[in-house]
Amino acid sequence: MRIMGLDFGSKTVGVAISDSLLVTAQGIEIIRRKEENKLRRTLARIEELIVEYDISEIVLGLPKNMNGTEGIRAELTNEFKEKLERRTGLPVTLWDERLTTVAADKTMMESGVRRENRKDYVDMIAAVLILQGYLDRKKNEEIS
Repeated sequence: MRIMGLDFGSKTVGVAISDSLLVTAQGIEIIRRKEENKLRRTLARIEELIVEYDISEIVLGLPKNMNGTEGIRAELTNEFKEKLERRTGLPVTLWDERLTTVAADKTMMESGVRRENRKDYVDMIAAVLILQGYLDRKKNEEIS
């Protein structure tokens, strides 16, 4: 069983999965859609990935404001969470994703990814950072 990490954006969803030991996260794809509120194909693709990778749980990035409050993006993410739970039957955990996009961009910059190509990968790398943070916390809780 693996865990899936998602970075839900207005027109994309970055997808990452854990290894079977739940130690590391790897980016697998970015699901793109033409319109923000058109989620049917996005949800169908997530379902396909759940079956393909034997996913038992989903971690969804929650975009909070820097002061900890939740704005419109957080509301849309909560709605997406409810749709995911209804459609997949899997538990969906919200994970504070503040600064993951900034960290993803910095990681790509340090790795030498050209500026014009970064937008093609930022959502997937953000999903990896969301999932890796969750996996690390789970591991630390087991040790404590």
